[in-house]
Amino acid sequence: MQIKLILYTTAGCHLCEQAEKLLEQLLSLPGNDNQFEVLPVDISLEERLVDLYGIRIPVVKNELSGKEIGWPFELSDLAELLKTA
Repeated sequence: MQIKLILYTTAGCHLCEQAEKLLEQLLSLPGNDNQFEVLPVDISLEERLVDLYGIRIPVVKNELSGKEIGWPFELSDLAELLKTA
């Protein structure tokens, strides 16, 4: 089963761009090519998401487990988030 990681982001967020690059690095590691997919969600499209994540983005959430991590995080933190499925 492929795990879905939701990346809460918005336009013009340079930290979100860094988070995307980390997720791309994680995806490129051996054995991870089909383990998960990243679903970017622009929080500016929903007021509820702005209220939840506005000052915390980028945030990555494991859709299966419901666990999430907010910036700052590293590659090892994202790898651990995958294990919580």
